[in-house]
Amino acid sequence: MVKRRRLETPSTDDLSRIEAEFRSETFDRAASVRGIAPIAQVAADSASHVQAEGAEARANRARTEVDAARLHDAETRGLLMADLALEQIDEDAMIRDRMTMGEAEMLELRQSIAAHGLRLPIEVFELEQPGRDGQRYGLLSGYRRLLATRGLRELTQAPTYATIRAIIRPRSDTGQAFVSMIEENEVRENLSHFERGRIAVIAANHGAFANTEDAVDKLFATGSKAKRSKIRSFALIFEELGDMLQFPEQLTERRGLQLATALRQGAEAQVRQALSRATPVDADEEWGVIEPVIRLQEAGIRDPARGGRPKRAASNMGWIDDKTLRTSGGITIRRSADSRGHVLRLEGSALTSELMDSLMLEIRALLER
Repeated sequence: MVKRRRLETPSTDDLSRIEAEFRSETFDRAASVRGIAPIAQVAADSASHVQAEGAEARANRARTEVDAARLHDAETRGLLMADLALEQIDEDAMIRDRMTMGEAEMLELRQSIAAHGLRLPIEVFELEQPGRDGQRYGLLSGYRRLLATRGLRELTQAPTYATIRAIIRPRSDTGQAFVSMIEENEVRENLSHFERGRIAVIAANHGAFANTEDAVDKLFATGSKAKRSKIRSFALIFEELGDMLQFPEQLTERRGLQLATALRQGAEAQVRQALSRATPVDADEEWGVIEPVIRLQEAGIRDPARGGRPKRAASNMGWIDDKTLRTSGGITIRRSADSRGHVLRLEGSALTSELMDSLMLEIRALLER
């Protein structure tokens, strides 16, 4: 005789579980019949919820997206202005064209900022790598304004001077950065002849331009041909005597052109020797040391009684290409590079052992500065 199984009444929890399973199976079967997967049904429910948020919310979202696009466009075009901490700005990220600044002018600028605030923001660019002290931005223009604000910060310790208003320019090539800096200083405060020549040489040495000639042409593109010619003369003075002159920025145009002419005719060694024996206290005294050398140089060129063929400046001197330079003395300097470093080759009948020894000492002094 078969033993009958005794049925037990399901509990409340059992009934709830059975009901949940039944509903799930019914939902999946109904969705399958309609051809809609469960995940699609969930997506449809979410979409209906988004639509239910209303036209006003959608309009607010659209305005936010437009504002974000405008902000990104302003940042890309260098139109974004911000208050930056002074510690975040590296004023030495670029070599400056201005050599000296008078304390009286700086005091006047500090007083103006203290009384009226900073009327014109500085300009910076974001550095590719953090500066030596962790700075994020390099100074493009506004060197005096930045130093004046820092001076006020040190003097007063006021939170007002902990930051400075700045326009964040897009990162540009080095050449354009030099051009922007010079344009500002030419407009606001004329550079001296020597400062113009100096920054042209430095910009070329930094690789921003092919050579000094190219740097002068592009940095001072709006200047006349005569002005660029004068700048090249002062660039030559900086190249050959920049480490010796104590008052170079006070060279007048006439004196500078006289000195440049003498240098082209080979007077560099004599001028350096004369300057090494003197300790001038001002620009006039320094010129008093240089001028006799120039007079002797001119007499040596023009006086045929000294015998021999008069010296003449080479007509094809200067930069031949971006790697070849010819001096007024007929010496050609060629530059190249190999796996071990850079190579300078000197050619010309004027090269002697004594001259090479002197040249080695000059190169050593230049590299140790």
